[in-house]
Amino acid sequence: MSRVLIGLSLLLATSSVMNAEDWPGWRGPRGDGTTTEVTVPVQWNGVTGENIAWKTPIPGVGHASPIVWQDRIFVTTCVEEQNQRLLLSLDRRTGKVLWQQAVLDAPLEKRHKLNSRASGTPVTDGELVYVTFLDPDFASNNERTPGEMVVAAYNFAGEQQWAKRPGRFASTHGFCSSPVLFEDLLIVNGDHDGDSYILALDKATGETRWKFDRKHKTRSYVTPIIRDYAGRTQLMLSGSKCVVSLDPRTGELQWEMDGPTEQFVASLVDNGKYIFLTAGFPDKHILAIRPDGTGNVTDTHIAWRTTKNCSYVPSPIVVGDYFVIASDEGISSCYQAETGERLWVERMAPHYSASLVTAMGLVYFLADDGRMKIVKPGPEFELVGENELGEACYASPAISQGQIFVRGEQHLFAIGPSAQVTEKSP
Repeated sequence: MSRVLIGLSLLLATSSVMNAEDWPGWRGPRGDGTTTEVTVPVQWNGVTGENIAWKTPIPGVGHASPIVWQDRIFVTTCVEEQNQRLLLSLDRRTGKVLWQQAVLDAPLEKRHKLNSRASGTPVTDGELVYVTFLDPDFASNNERTPGEMVVAAYNFAGEQQWAKRPGRFASTHGFCSSPVLFEDLLIVNGDHDGDSYILALDKATGETRWKFDRKHKTRSYVTPIIRDYAGRTQLMLSGSKCVVSLDPRTGELQWEMDGPTEQFVASLVDNGKYIFLTAGFPDKHILAIRPDGTGNVTDTHIAWRTTKNCSYVPSPIVVGDYFVIASDEGISSCYQAETGERLWVERMAPHYSASLVTAMGLVYFLADDGRMKIVKPGPEFELVGENELGEACYASPAISQGQIFVRGEQHLFAIGPSAQVTEKSP
């Protein structure tokens, strides 16, 4: 019996290592909140310390998610008393802060009460870490804070490799842009209340490679996803009163859809057939879109639509046949992804800001109060677990190498067993 148990333990450990993934940017390796890991925690308590590998105080305030590459974690924050925007690197195994660098010293921009001055999640390719912030110039006294977008690259030793100011930015809600890597490009959303743009920088030098002007000049905070559909590589995002598909290599427009509303925050997700959108201001919509069109597809490529319990800020998730969403108001819904049939709806929390993540066929819902509910999507509502962190949370979780990393208002938590050293090559 002991030999069998030892064998099973070794098998599970090997399986865990083989299925381990980094979490290199916003919403993970595919930008959609999914992981292929098979041993992810479902039970913990941040107050008692149950199943908490470590928790580390993080200076300042920030809603950016942590990112993970092998045994490194990176996170940004704003130390408001010193007007500093920081990039921190931590040891994944112990939570020790290895270094911190001041990316920007600048006055504080105005912001929405649910935003922060360090909300853009970094991204890494295993060699450099890329961050974005706003450098306000206070050229006007209206409710917007105008300034310049700052994009910077650091190596894993904390040394800045380059810093660029590729465009202007002003918004009544403050700044948030999470960059995306594609081949040798770093792609950044510059939607704002002015001359908006989407642009691609050379990831090695920061030089602008292409820039796509946004005709509606309206703020949004959507991070693009990049997928192959209809024989084309498509960079897709909602925002600025429309949905667009661009060629990520050139910035050329491939298709666009008008609306369905004015402002967007949640990222798109897909199931291999449809692209799913949720938006909540001023009108609320959930759309399933066929991404195989050209030109304007407003009247031709909507597969299904609903206006019930939509999300404005939290990004949704696709798990197998199911599309799952959490509204800002704390109401969660599960849909049949193919048809749009709503299978169940449940009030889950007072309020959600964090986006959904999924592992092992389960969906993790992190509420602003730090409570995480775990649900198995399906025809019936099935609550698998409920866990308490002990402090407020507005950042989306990261999952990597058998652990969940949650950035609370005061600490970064590593949930799960103590980490092992990884040997994976960059």
